[in-house]
Amino acid sequence: MTDYKKRLEEILDLAIKEDASDVHFSSGRVPTLRVHGSLVAYDKYPVLTKEDTMSLASVLMPPDRKEQFLSQRDIDLSYAYQDKSRFRINVYHQLGQVSIAMRLIPNKIRTIDELSLPSICHNFAKAPQGFFLVVGPSGQGKSAALVALIDEINHIRQDHIITIEDPVEYLFTDDKCIIDQREVGEDVQDFHRGLREALRQDPDVIMIGEMRDPETISSAVTAAETGHLVFATLHTNTAAQTIDRIIDSFPPHQQNQIRMQLASTILGILSRRLLPCLKGEVINAVELMIANSAIRNLIREGKTHQIDMVIETGSEDGMISLNRSLADLVNNGMVTLEDAERNSNNLNELRMLLKK
Repeated sequence: MTDYKKRLEEILDLAIKEDASDVHFSSGRVPTLRVHGSLVAYDKYPVLTKEDTMSLASVLMPPDRKEQFLSQRDIDLSYAYQDKSRFRINVYHQLGQVSIAMRLIPNKIRTIDELSLPSICHNFAKAPQGFFLVVGPSGQGKSAALVALIDEINHIRQDHIITIEDPVEYLFTDDKCIIDQREVGEDVQDFHRGLREALRQDPDVIMIGEMRDPETISSAVTAAETGHLVFATLHTNTAAQTIDRIIDSFPPHQQNQIRMQLASTILGILSRRLLPCLKGEVINAVELMIANSAIRNLIREGKTHQIDMVIETGSEDGMISLNRSLADLVNNGMVTLEDAERNSNNLNELRMLLKK
């Protein structure tokens, strides 16, 4: 009889040793790790069967979550592997079979500087109130950037921080702050309810793992308006697209109000991309919008299509365009031109920057 717990632990140990970002179990394939951005199949293990993946999922899920998974067909959860690491997990069905995707969450929270985020990000951890967003496609390090900001606050301020996450990923250790981490489905019903309740819990800082609906967005903006410092993530690509996505998620008769609220509360938007580095591992490319008076006016007046131009010309304020960040990485021999072009949202502009 196969010892699935032992097999799982063997593969998780391998993932930690290889510095993998993700682990995949799918029937019909061998266990596969994502290492430095590329999928690596481990042929020393047998091809997984339908029974294997279900059994591995059963090791990862407590009985109540297994019932939930079987009824709703997929589930998010976190998994603490001994004292070595934590994993964010999604177990899901595909073609009637079970697959598992596991994201490795390092035990140590990396700092703003260790993540090579723009140094001006330190300022956002000092802000008394407002709304700061970390955006980007899935798997591009949004959570790591967000918790770096929260952990900096933990070390420099005496505040009450409440996080609402699905699931809880990084675990904070209280330093100067009180930090309460609430997991959706375990500690609180949903993001919107968690945020509404948070306002009754005397918070100074609120971190929202992901804004998924207009109710959560509206509550987040209102929290920032009423004197709180609010951090959140969104699955968007650029700052301009983020503003549009937020406003467009509301019905037309509410859009003007949310536009005004956003213009007055937004502090900045950081967009991250992780690219394979020619010197090994991965490297950070960023777009950073900082809400100066020009940005606030554009949001207020509904001229978000001009935000990219303000970011491009706003380097004195600390703004960084994604193309400039990519061009610097290519010019410094850190990434290939092909990888830079693959991550650019304006190829012609990137090529012009590289010709200068």
